[in-house]
Amino acid sequence: MKLPIDLKAVIEAATDIESARNTPVSVSVLIDDSAPGDVAAHVRSAFVGAGAHARVTVGYFVGPAFSPYEGDDMAVIVAGFSEEVGRRAAEIRAAGVPVMVVTSMPRLVADMASAYGNPIPEGDLVAPEGVEGCEADGDAACESGDVAGANAQPPEILDAPIPIDAAAAAALDRRMGEWVVAACREKRLALALSFPFVRKPLSLEAVSATSLQNAGIGLVLFIPGADMPLMTLNQAKMLLQIAAAYGEPMSAARAKELAAIVGGAFACRSVARQVAGAVPAIGWAVKAGVGYAGTKAMGLAAVEYFERGGNIAGLAGVVSAATAKATQIAGDVAATPAGARVFSTVKTAVRQGAASVLKKTE
Repeated sequence: MKLPIDLKAVIEAATDIESARNTPVSVSVLIDDSAPGDVAAHVRSAFVGAGAHARVTVGYFVGPAFSPYEGDDMAVIVAGFSEEVGRRAAEIRAAGVPVMVVTSMPRLVADMASAYGNPIPEGDLVAPEGVEGCEADGDAACESGDVAGANAQPPEILDAPIPIDAAAAAALDRRMGEWVVAACREKRLALALSFPFVRKPLSLEAVSATSLQNAGIGLVLFIPGADMPLMTLNQAKMLLQIAAAYGEPMSAARAKELAAIVGGAFACRSVARQVAGAVPAIGWAVKAGVGYAGTKAMGLAAVEYFERGGNIAGLAGVVSAATAKATQIAGDVAATPAGARVFSTVKTAVRQGAASVLKKTE
């Protein structure tokens, strides 16, 4: 079967992957001595023991003065009850180093930092999912806007540390990984290769962006067959990005595996053609929906496959089956009156999603 893309060109486009594997990264971890032991231990384990190209420096609030290494790519503060957290974070930001403040007491840490005149940007405060922010009307812990000021009294301790059990640890890893992907864009692949918790968030971002791109391609290209080379190329690049994040590089020696992987994209084409012909009035929406559903299914299947320890050699069957199933479901739904109404909203959804992706990359 002849593929509608140049495999050699795709592989050559991935040369930056090999470069990232040899790119040095540097991280400073500063631990507040009053931070809960479980969150401090979890963060240390996430960063210590990285690869040969990663430099990790660990320091503490008590002891010799700590300052980030001048070549740091990022810094991490593990926050507890100390009034120093906001000030230390502000000093690191002023040095030009992105800093993530990790805590299992997000409201307390945010309020204390504001109370002592050094508020922490909302995006830099990282906690297990579901424990940060205002969760109830009238909650005194949410009323921190009137306590800012260098001479203000510290707020009352209103939330106890959230235990870092297995679920909280997984959520914290995801949030930390998302922060790294957003804050360290130039070296995020190199950081993912050094620190496993970055890999899934980085891969999922690639899946989301590529799915929206392929939905847009299906939306705007009306020439029969013109969309497939572009969709397939996008899917191939996405799979290379995911494989790279998990340390599975693609080389010319593996062209056969890549050919088998992207061959699954033909399932999208066959379903899109059949359904678009059956409901020509919304054919553009069907192509967009199938492009989105098939690409997303392919990407998510690849992520979960690598999360379970898979390698590039066995990826073809996984993504092909997932894509075929997703595109068939999308086609079956679109062929019904209710499905037609659903697909008629794809244009708006794609535009909104594309705007969101562009905003994140600015």
